[in-house]
Amino acid sequence: MFTKVAALRVECGRTNVWSLHAAGLVGENNFLIVQMLKLGDLDDVAVALQAVSAEEFLADFHVTTLSDIPAGHKVALRAIDAGQPIRKSNQTIGFALHPIAAGEHVHTHNLVTGNFARDYSIGSEASPTEFLSPLQAASFQGIVRPSGRVATRNYVGILTTVNCSATVARRIAAHFTPEVLRSYPHVDGVVTITHGTGCGMAEHGEPADLLRRVFAGYATHPNFAAVLLLGLGCETNQIDHLVALTSPTNTLRTSTIQEEGGTAHSIQKGISTIFEMLDHANQVSRTPVAASNLIVGLQCGGSDAYSGISANPALGAAVDILIRNGGTAILSETPEIYGAEHLLTRRSTNPAVAQRLIERIHWWEEYTARHKGSIDNNPQPGNKTGGLTTILEKSLGAISKGGTTNLNDVYSYAELIREKGLVFMDSPGFDPVSATGQVASGANVICFTTGRGSVFGCKPTPSLKLASNTALYNRMADDMDINCGTIIDGTQTVQEAGVQIFHEILAIASGKLTRSEIHGFGEEEFQPWLQSATL
Repeated sequence: MFTKVAALRVECGRTNVWSLHAAGLVGENNFLIVQMLKLGDLDDVAVALQAVSAEEFLADFHVTTLSDIPAGHKVALRAIDAGQPIRKSNQTIGFALHPIAAGEHVHTHNLVTGNFARDYSIGSEASPTEFLSPLQAASFQGIVRPSGRVATRNYVGILTTVNCSATVARRIAAHFTPEVLRSYPHVDGVVTITHGTGCGMAEHGEPADLLRRVFAGYATHPNFAAVLLLGLGCETNQIDHLVALTSPTNTLRTSTIQEEGGTAHSIQKGISTIFEMLDHANQVSRTPVAASNLIVGLQCGGSDAYSGISANPALGAAVDILIRNGGTAILSETPEIYGAEHLLTRRSTNPAVAQRLIERIHWWEEYTARHKGSIDNNPQPGNKTGGLTTILEKSLGAISKGGTTNLNDVYSYAELIREKGLVFMDSPGFDPVSATGQVASGANVICFTTGRGSVFGCKPTPSLKLASNTALYNRMADDMDINCGTIIDGTQTVQEAGVQIFHEILAIASGKLTRSEIHGFGEEEFQPWLQSATL
């Protein structure tokens, strides 16, 4: 079996880092029948687009495989000395642990992460973005809030300040069955956001401020028509502190179990409050709004070697379209751009933006060391099974989600996004924590690429799932929204897939349900970043 690949080309930054070099046969209609793909002119390895047997001669590379090469894994194209850097996509992805022969399988047994100097070249590849005119710009059916912010969903929320109020919140939400909600056709549902923290921590300092930013971001998120903020009463994460971070509004109501007289009274009052909120929320309607009102959070999870060839660059192509339409995209997961951050600093609009990103990288090096870990303790086992070996290799694919436009700003975790275009929000690589921060920052759509098959949602924001390969899409079609494996199969180019993703973003923003919404994902996945010591 061979794979047909059409014009497979991915832009990383403003340099064509990825170029098509394929071991295979030229077929009909200018398609290539491909076994192996070399992604950069200077590369030391090629990627197997499907399993390749031992002792198979790769004519284009003049190399014979010395062992079986699993799909998505790498083969050495030349002899590599111990300690020498190994390049993929023209970038260093690690160093040879010992001498590697041409044709040898390259993976965790002989490739390790190492330190090397990055060429930050701050701003060297920044250039003006070509925006579409208002007459050409795309639009979607959104919900305009009184504040002027635009929603893609219309939920009523119950947000708990502490784990102690979670049970009461769930009991309140349980009253609002599909039969009850049928009377409110313009409301998407009642969302309960619970968690396991809010107390047993210091009342002041950055960890407490970070947690409060998350709650303030959710309490004022445009996808919530109204929110009930429910506490116990004596917790560290006090309601008054959270309300002080929000603008005065009649869509935010508060309640504490201790002041209401206990569980039963709190449930009864909470149900009454939610009914009032539903009456208010049901009065909204969708109207045409410009795509410039979209703030798209970019996530990848359960990545494989195909993620950086298909789904991530296709999402990057969609991001470029979004930004030309005046929209915003949030790249995050700081440990998963590690080793590739120089590709972003080159696109920074000014030195201050680049310096903030570099400072976050250094902070993470110190943070992980403080906890006796390492920022390169990645990829995860599933990533490695899929062919990714080092965090440097994984980062190259992850960063391509951000497309090719300028990096306009860098934000702290859960900080409200104010700048248009491509921005970066600092976060862990753990998807629920990262996506929680993006939603708190204002993301009204999430695009989530996966190569192994992550299942995920993040209410109140819809999460669009993009599969990196056709085998995954066919196996988990009920969870995936778009198959980007078509790029590997040769039926779509990266740009064509990007256009498809962009149009699907518009449809989802207009109210079309994602697969994760249909399955009910999005409440349990709420997970703020906890930096504090448990006291």
